[in-house]
Amino acid sequence: MTALLQVREIATAYDRIDVLHGVSLDVMKGKITCILGSNGSGKSTLIRSILGLTPPNRGSIDFDGSSLLGLPTHKIVGRGIACIPEGRKVFPKMTVEENLRVGAYQLSNELELKRRAEQVYDIFPRLKERISQLAGTMSGGEQAMLSIGRGLMADPKMLILDEPSLGLSPLFVKENFRVISDINKRGMTVLLVEQNARQTLAISDYGYVLSQGRLVAQGTAQDLAENAEVRAAYFG
Repeated sequence: MTALLQVREIATAYDRIDVLHGVSLDVMKGKITCILGSNGSGKSTLIRSILGLTPPNRGSIDFDGSSLLGLPTHKIVGRGIACIPEGRKVFPKMTVEENLRVGAYQLSNELELKRRAEQVYDIFPRLKERISQLAGTMSGGEQAMLSIGRGLMADPKMLILDEPSLGLSPLFVKENFRVISDINKRGMTVLLVEQNARQTLAISDYGYVLSQGRLVAQGTAQDLAENAEVRAAYFG
């Protein structure tokens, strides 16, 4: 099986203080790989390192066979990585359709734009019903859909989802994870970064547990769900 993303022994620092300490992981093509960790575990720094926002001091990051180190963020995104940030960042004074178009800002072909938008509406029929609605007037769950839909508009090879369950009602959390699983079944490789271990492991293939900038456990989702330490930390 091929790793689409390979991270090897990266160390990333803020103000010369290491936040990540020798982190290595693989994201396999066509699978859902998860990173579990509590607040302050280094999850956001790991995402920033992959996207080139806070480049690592040492180690390597390869995507689809090429190194990402030294590339500016827009070039990394152009290689086929879309990130859905935590907190459902939408453009509140733009409509659903305008928000989606922003996700494909590098594309000038109108027919292709429409094709991608229709794919998003196929996954999220509710967005099509609200095509002209201002994003800021939508519910949290609908904004979460729009945020994911905008990421898909770039037609990425891999989708990074940062805390997609954050701040959502239990009903929308369940719906969100169902959608992520559905997107993966359509062929999308997913890196899912979360605190919600139960729902995350239910849809993931493989996972890593991050604590204080170090990987403390890894394995299949089933192995992690049955791991006594992981259960004690995340399942209560």
